[in-house]
Amino acid sequence: MSELTLLVLRFGFLAILWIFVFAVVYALRTDLFGARVRKVPAVTSAPPEISQPQKQKPLKREIATSENTNRLVITSGAKQGLEIPLGEEPLTIGRSADSGLIIRDDYTSTHHARLFLWGQDWAIQDLDSTNGTFLDETRVGVPTAVPLNTPVRIGTTTFELRR
Repeated sequence: MSELTLLVLRFGFLAILWIFVFAVVYALRTDLFGARVRKVPAVTSAPPEISQPQKQKPLKREIATSENTNRLVITSGAKQGLEIPLGEEPLTIGRSADSGLIIRDDYTSTHHARLFLWGQDWAIQDLDSTNGTFLDETRVGVPTAVPLNTPVRIGTTTFELRR
């Protein structure tokens, strides 16, 4: 083989080696610090409409409002029995340390969902999570009003809004 061919092969091998090193470093960084999360803008005004749960029960359920709801109760999951008082501020739910309700399981995203007051009604919004947010076994795609005592499932945790 000529010297030029050997030189090209050496540089090619060196380039492939550095690509491999960068891939390993990127994978380690992602595992240690998590993937980059895009910021979700805060809801400052009510969007045109709130969708009601698509799956209707025979009994009409009362929508949870700021007047008739004062707590979130976890009914199943690792934090079963925990009660969180609700105020006027939105509650972010996910694995992140800056979430209002931290759920640490394999099926919950870093910033999974947000529970917030929309006018006077409590609504749940999925924040583009991988495994979805379910309101009474119906996947939430848009901000949706939450009825009182209706199960909301995120990962392996289920909670309800109660008086």
